[in-house]
Amino acid sequence: MSPPPFNRLLLTGAAGALGRQLRPRLKRLCSTLRVSDMAELGSAGAAEEVRPARLEDAQAVHALLEGVDAVVHLGGVSTEQPWQPILQANVMGVVHLYEAARKHGVKRIVFASSNHVTGFYRQDDVITPQDPVRPDGFYGLSKAWGENVSRYYFDRHGIESACLRIGSSFPEPKDRRMLATWLSYDDLDRLVTACLTAPVLGHTIVYGMSDNTTTWWDNTSARHVGFRPQDSSERFRAALEARQPTIDLGDPASIYQGGAFVRTGPFE
Repeated sequence: MSPPPFNRLLLTGAAGALGRQLRPRLKRLCSTLRVSDMAELGSAGAAEEVRPARLEDAQAVHALLEGVDAVVHLGGVSTEQPWQPILQANVMGVVHLYEAARKHGVKRIVFASSNHVTGFYRQDDVITPQDPVRPDGFYGLSKAWGENVSRYYFDRHGIESACLRIGSSFPEPKDRRMLATWLSYDDLDRLVTACLTAPVLGHTIVYGMSDNTTTWWDNTSARHVGFRPQDSSERFRAALEARQPTIDLGDPASIYQGGAFVRTGPFE
């Protein structure tokens, strides 16, 4: 049996919904999986290290990256919120992470960006990662910032990054919008694995979606990563359309790709 590609792999945000899915799956790729979050992580499993840390704490993040070969960064605020928590975790935190990676010689990061970086494109648009960003809130702005940070650290310091503009990753799509944005947990695993193991990653932006019939995103520019989704939202279509037979085209959530995020806030 071949040895795993990494000695020590770091998963941040390991207590979150997607982190809990990836935590057991990533172990096949490393000898030791280091998991981190500010929430409860439970006891360390076999071949695991549990390291709680807050992303806004630069010293804690520096220690977190010591001895790490690669990072899957899911940590941070994952919904639209007031600015201050997003600033702390998603703006300051991503700089702390990349600075720590630079200092410790970590050369590959898989960064959980979001489809909300381009949430103000219309649902009748088909866009590519090369199209200008159009964030739909503070959360989307923070992820656009993270993508720019990762670009800078690749250009200046050679740290390869994949920015995953994750759509809607749930056991199944919840509404008709998610017929386009759904990403199964198995396809999420395939996407992260492809980005970790691609021979040449460079700086890549890729939308995280399954092989859905309806799609707003063209991933052609990321084909060098080797991600091939195998699931599709199509098997849920009939039930979702029966449950939601009409679409209110006067509702911004039905017009723009960001869905309900385009009308969340302001927080005053």
